[in-house]
Amino acid sequence: MRKSIHQISLVILAVVAMCGYSLRMKAQQLKAENIDEVVKAMTLEEKCHMVLGRGMHFNDEAKFPGTAGSTFSIARLGVPETYCADSQQGLRMNATRAWDHNDYYPTDFVASMTLASTWDREAAFKVGQGIGNEVREFGLDWILSPAMNLIRNPLCGRNHEYYSEDPYLSGTIAAGYVNGVQSEGTAACPKHFVANNQETNRNNNVSQVSQRALREIYLKAFEIMVKESNPWTIMTSYNKLNGPYAVQNHDLLTTIVRNEWGWKGMYVSDWNAGDDAVAAMLAGNDMLQPGQDKQYQAILEAAQSGKLPMEVIDANVKRILEYVVKTHNFKGYKYNNEPDLKAHAKVVREVGADGIVLLKNSGVLPLVGKRVALFGCTSYDWISGGSGFGGTSVGHYTVSLIEGMRSVGYEIYKPLIAAYTQHIAAEEKRLFPNGRPAFSLMPPARADEKQFTADELNAAIEGSDVAIISLGRKSGEAADRSESDFYLKDGEAQLIKAVSDAYHAKGKQVVVLLDICSPIDVASWQNQVDALVCTWQGGQESGFSVADVLSGKVNPSGKLPMTFQIKYGDAYADKNFPANVDDKTLGAMFMWGYDKDNTPKERQLQANIDFTNYEEDIYVGYRYFDSFSKPVAYPFGFGLSYTTFAYENLSVSETDGVFTVKVDVKNTGNKAGRNVVELFVAAPNSKQLNKPEKELRNYAKTSLLKPGQTETVIMLVKTEDLASFNEKASAWKTDAGVYTFMICSSANQIEVQTSAKVKAWTKKVNNVMKPKLKLNLLKR
Repeated sequence: MRKSIHQISLVILAVVAMCGYSLRMKAQQLKAENIDEVVKAMTLEEKCHMVLGRGMHFNDEAKFPGTAGSTFSIARLGVPETYCADSQQGLRMNATRAWDHNDYYPTDFVASMTLASTWDREAAFKVGQGIGNEVREFGLDWILSPAMNLIRNPLCGRNHEYYSEDPYLSGTIAAGYVNGVQSEGTAACPKHFVANNQETNRNNNVSQVSQRALREIYLKAFEIMVKESNPWTIMTSYNKLNGPYAVQNHDLLTTIVRNEWGWKGMYVSDWNAGDDAVAAMLAGNDMLQPGQDKQYQAILEAAQSGKLPMEVIDANVKRILEYVVKTHNFKGYKYNNEPDLKAHAKVVREVGADGIVLLKNSGVLPLVGKRVALFGCTSYDWISGGSGFGGTSVGHYTVSLIEGMRSVGYEIYKPLIAAYTQHIAAEEKRLFPNGRPAFSLMPPARADEKQFTADELNAAIEGSDVAIISLGRKSGEAADRSESDFYLKDGEAQLIKAVSDAYHAKGKQVVVLLDICSPIDVASWQNQVDALVCTWQGGQESGFSVADVLSGKVNPSGKLPMTFQIKYGDAYADKNFPANVDDKTLGAMFMWGYDKDNTPKERQLQANIDFTNYEEDIYVGYRYFDSFSKPVAYPFGFGLSYTTFAYENLSVSETDGVFTVKVDVKNTGNKAGRNVVELFVAAPNSKQLNKPEKELRNYAKTSLLKPGQTETVIMLVKTEDLASFNEKASAWKTDAGVYTFMICSSANQIEVQTSAKVKAWTKKVNNVMKPKLKLNLLKR
């Protein structure tokens, strides 16, 4: 009997054990609430795989060919793969797939500068929402955008991906974009963190920046975005920053962002960034993409030896799983490959038009005459965005300028269509005798401008009421533009002069369109033309957007998100930028994981290639031109309208350290229009305290105001928003005193102003991120 009882007891214990084992196995299937248990259940090998990507999806047999990669899956624990894609302007993937008759064309949204020129948070949200929706409906989880590095120089190759020279405008537009993406359950990934402001030798260049400039300018844009949108992920950049690679910088990633800002999301490296996988893990960079075998071995060996503490890798894995459980793929979303492309095209057309900036108008716009002659190769080969992984996605189409103009009733002078078609084809053969390369990160060469005889010009004048000349510039990842690209090419200058002289001699006018990726010289030639329109690059609906503005269907309301300087070299930062580097392959160094030990070590380090000293300090863009009274071609925040606006009844009140600014905006013209209200604030004794003359602290965009209609605009500014960074105290400080609150129509034009007393405010932060050398910094 005892034996039977003992046997029964053993059976019962076995059953209980089996049930417990079964329950444990069930609990180990990943859920949002059991991430810690799943981390404990992982083997060391699984953890070391989890912190690495799964490669880029460039082959036809990939689930989503042409996308950027995926994350590691562990089937036994219910951890699925999740999928990511570039780019800033929309989902980037192959439009066709092997053995599949369907097509997969995403929307080509507007370039970042176009979006920033709207000065409209709602527009940023709509664009992000559309992109987030397409990522979801095409079966992916994660879009590697927005790119939001500061524009400190007009020649940076990725400026088309970035928003502004101002951290507040950049941060708030990026926040709108991120909120839009994540409203669709798609992960956003702001990048490239941080001070990645040139492409030349981007994998090895050391950005050497003062603590103050880093805090006030470069980090500030990301800080605003993080606090206003809480992105699920952030991408660390290629460059080094005051010493270590950004991807391996604990003070940057953990001390500042996690500990000071309170961000809890997942860091992912830029593709093949950094040179030490273990250092990246220790710094808090959770995932390395696209993942390399040598990184796996290094992390595994470091974990086994104790060099990489288990609590560190566990924390990295946990943050990755916290991202995974939010994704579409984890939730089993049944995607349909059919996003509402028509609705998204409508958004592109509207935002593209709202981002167009009218720089000059002598009365020719909106166009009254119906017969239009289009000059310039760009008029027939429109640029919708930049190149590289952050450039335009593969879309169905780009609406041409011809189609756009015809859609609103204009007649295009036909002989020029034939002439340019032949000229561009001949140029294509000259530039690419063996055919245009199928893929390149760098922008393709552009056709040189066609020149015309007097007879050809006279015929065009007789056949048209107005001439439109389009100038184009395209940039791309992996190479910066040259100083010569800032200026007109000889063919462009000759074309503008010939067309303008001929048309003006007959009493007809000339309009120039700037289909550009970044500011260029306009000061040296704009007096030859009657209107100047910065269209930027508006995505697939570009032709419609431009025609809507030229015809007056849309009243232009865009404002410049950066300064147009008179000539290259006018900005203090220009001397610390690689403007004339012959070797354009430097930007692509190590992109594909080449062994960095092969870098020649015997050569002397070169300024602006191996290291870049940010000697302009906080005086980037308008902060420099405004504070040092330097003339510009067009200031930050500038943009004309077909109507006029007045600003009345400005008031500022304060409650508990929050200033409420109110102003009435009235449409005093005869056309309906929207207006951007720019709020700048000037600190007392700014020159003595080495502060900018004034700084953008908020902005708002009115609704469409009818002639005579008034709208009260309300903007908030906190006392802490007025702080500068004090390096000696390692603290943010707002000095007590009387501050000037200004409503401006550009950085150079104050419309109304008032003053308010501000109390002192201080916040101590960690004394980290010091440059490794003494910088010769600009001061007022």
